[in-house]
Amino acid sequence: MGEPCVPRLLHRIGVQTRSAERNRPAFTAALPAATAPAAAPPPRSQLRRPGPGPRRPRSAEGAAPGDAHRPARRPGAAPAPVGAGTERAGPHMPSSAGSRRCPLRPPPLPAPRRPADMNYSRFITTVSAARKASPIRLLTELMQKSPPSLISLAGGAPNPNVFPFKRATVAIGHGTAVEIGEDLMKRALQYSASAGIPELLSWLKDFQRNLHNPPTANYSPEQGQMEVCVTTGSQEGLCKVFEMLINPGDNILLDAPTYSGTLAALRPLGCNIINVPSDQHGIIPKALKEILSTWSSEDVKNHSHHLPKFLYTIPNGCNPTGNSLTTERKKEIYQLARKYDFLIIEDDPYYFLQFEKPWAPTFLSMDVDGRVIRTDSFSKILSSGLRIGFLTGPKPLIDRVILHIQVSTMHTSTFTQIMISQLLQQWGEKGFLEHIDRVVEFYRTQRDAMLIAADKWLKDLAEWYPPAAGMFLWIKIKGVSDTQQLIMEKALQKEVLLVPGGAFNIDSSEPSSYVRASFSLSSPGQMDLAFKRLADLIKEAL
Repeated sequence: MGEPCVPRLLHRIGVQTRSAERNRPAFTAALPAATAPAAAPPPRSQLRRPGPGPRRPRSAEGAAPGDAHRPARRPGAAPAPVGAGTERAGPHMPSSAGSRRCPLRPPPLPAPRRPADMNYSRFITTVSAARKASPIRLLTELMQKSPPSLISLAGGAPNPNVFPFKRATVAIGHGTAVEIGEDLMKRALQYSASAGIPELLSWLKDFQRNLHNPPTANYSPEQGQMEVCVTTGSQEGLCKVFEMLINPGDNILLDAPTYSGTLAALRPLGCNIINVPSDQHGIIPKALKEILSTWSSEDVKNHSHHLPKFLYTIPNGCNPTGNSLTTERKKEIYQLARKYDFLIIEDDPYYFLQFEKPWAPTFLSMDVDGRVIRTDSFSKILSSGLRIGFLTGPKPLIDRVILHIQVSTMHTSTFTQIMISQLLQQWGEKGFLEHIDRVVEFYRTQRDAMLIAADKWLKDLAEWYPPAAGMFLWIKIKGVSDTQQLIMEKALQKEVLLVPGGAFNIDSSEPSSYVRASFSLSSPGQMDLAFKRLADLIKEAL
């Protein structure tokens, strides 16, 4: 098992620089010696802002050469996208006998050029750079690592003997149970480390190494060593990453339509959101390259503040579109990130809901520089209500997030962390992946039922692509320029509810002819009836 993830920040955080800027925390102490803190951003009016670029294509015509397309869907359902049936590149291969490698881990990628020397300080906001470690939080973590013989008069933790909860037994499927006895319950009800409890962190680190084999796993901390921290759902991790990176006026890249929660988190931060065109296979690298050509090689060389800070994407089963990035496109996008020196935020809550194996290699598995921040979630596979997610990325950046956690939520619920940790220890990686197989089979069946219902009722009224992952079907209504009124007013009268596509646009007032349908909760019979009602509604609107 790996070392517990306790922030080793006392000797690196809060040291003052010797420059004239005396009051600025020396964040660069945690970075390579050659780096320097970024200056305050220029006024918004001085920012170079590229044009919006072409509108989002809705067909395979924009596919980049060499893309590996999705397999064709089963007979009797909706038409497969153009180019379907060709093999997906970069498969995860089974491990050899005796190897500890996860059977879903991708094979080694071709050797890249020398890793870049990342200047993490240029990405960090002045607020994030000013964060210092909480002495009380660090003492709490040190106390939890100390031997029982230690007598501590330092902590402000309440005495667990006065708590009313004494023990718990949580029944698990297939006849097993998670037992939390009195001693473990005392710990479960107490404060814990801001990065996560040690045993869960250790399990997650090993799992990420075995599953993704990130090149950064063996780097030094200053080079961007892979680090993990637990968050209260992946949404908390995303919000803290955004607040760590975004100054007002910064340029950021994403492919919309995208998750409305991401847009809601980004808008108040005052950044310029640049939409990158995509199709059913995800971001189109050629379009991304065209947008990035706005910036010159001198901008890159001089680390211009106008350069995009990061690219945000949901690479598998995107919410709402169901799009999944192909391996070849990921490779092209990563090389563009290296060329223009931006980070990649790989928000992947549907990674474990890919319907076909082998699973696609991740950006994390390609990350030779330490420029990928990855979010994972247990919400879709263990529980959405327990609120457990985790961030994986370069240590200098993950440490910044942990400092934010110290002064906000303090830590994710110790009880839920212990409950999930006990389950994962009981299952092991093999049992966890077997559980995922059962979850995927359920959602695959649900998806197929929705596709059958769509083909039955909407074939001549709408267009869609079969999703290769996730929980959603993205439907374009023919002859309807904007679905907002159709869904929010008239659909309720027909007793059917979907989400109008405008909710996922950067500008939510922009018209959209799309709707999002979820196949996670409804039965096949309900899906059939819902699409019949939707079909009647569309016919009336036309």
